[in-house]
Amino acid sequence: MSSPAVPMTPVLPAEWRDFLALTKPRVMVLVVYTALCGLLAAPGHLHPVIGFTAILCTAIGAGASGALNMWYESDLDAQMKRTQKRPLPAGRMERQSALHFGVALGVGSVLVMGLAVNLLAAAILAASILFYVLVYTVWLKRRTPQNIVIGGAAGAFPPLIGWAAATNQIGVLPVLMFLLVFLWTPPHFWALSLFVRTDYAAAGVPMLPVVAGLPATRRQVLIYTIPMAIAAVAPWPLGETGMIYGIAASLLTAWFVVLALRVAFNRETDQALMKPERALFRFSILYLFALFGALVVDKLVLA
Repeated sequence: MSSPAVPMTPVLPAEWRDFLALTKPRVMVLVVYTALCGLLAAPGHLHPVIGFTAILCTAIGAGASGALNMWYESDLDAQMKRTQKRPLPAGRMERQSALHFGVALGVGSVLVMGLAVNLLAAAILAASILFYVLVYTVWLKRRTPQNIVIGGAAGAFPPLIGWAAATNQIGVLPVLMFLLVFLWTPPHFWALSLFVRTDYAAAGVPMLPVVAGLPATRRQVLIYTIPMAIAAVAPWPLGETGMIYGIAASLLTAWFVVLALRVAFNRETDQALMKPERALFRFSILYLFALFGALVVDKLVLA
């Protein structure tokens, strides 16, 4: 596997901060959080050391995905304002170093997960890394505006990993949490892409606003919000959670739908004035944190 050619730039000595940046720490926070919530919401009890190892391996695996993504997309990052200061386009690191770092993290995290936790959790972790790197980064992102839709599965694996680490099996609730994150990803990222679409256009990335226009993207945000809302609330009527989660999910999801409606009916074309899109993007992050937090609280109260 090789990435597109990147213009040569003077390479400065890499620091530990550059290697940390390769792992996309802000993205890793959400990955670790949803995996931890999946682990804590699972039935039974897991030894704290094994639980810590599972979450650590998940974090390292997410870091591997981020590093390999940056290695392959360094040419795109160099063309986009919000990514030009990353270690590779800024010339602070050799591309080969990023590749070796990402592969080492990925292989190491899966091996330790398999040896210290269980093979099912290791297999799901491996699938998530490969899906993000090969399916989303290499295959989809530069070829189709549906890159976020299909690629969203990569970010939906962590709750499954946490649950599998605790139980060595998969149940109805973690599958619903997988669907929730999978369906949440398109409105979350398309809201962002609406007000940074010129970056994607300049880099030649076929994000939906670039190839289909603003009205179509705004409609798709609302369309994907509807099944997401169903997946978010479904655990309560199905008896998988209690009232605490049910009420929290209902209220949070209702506001998400309101914000998605505001985006769908917005006609603003100036990126600097797209307040509904910015509001939805910001709330969507809080939404996922709050929803998974409610899931854990619900489990602890009912336990």
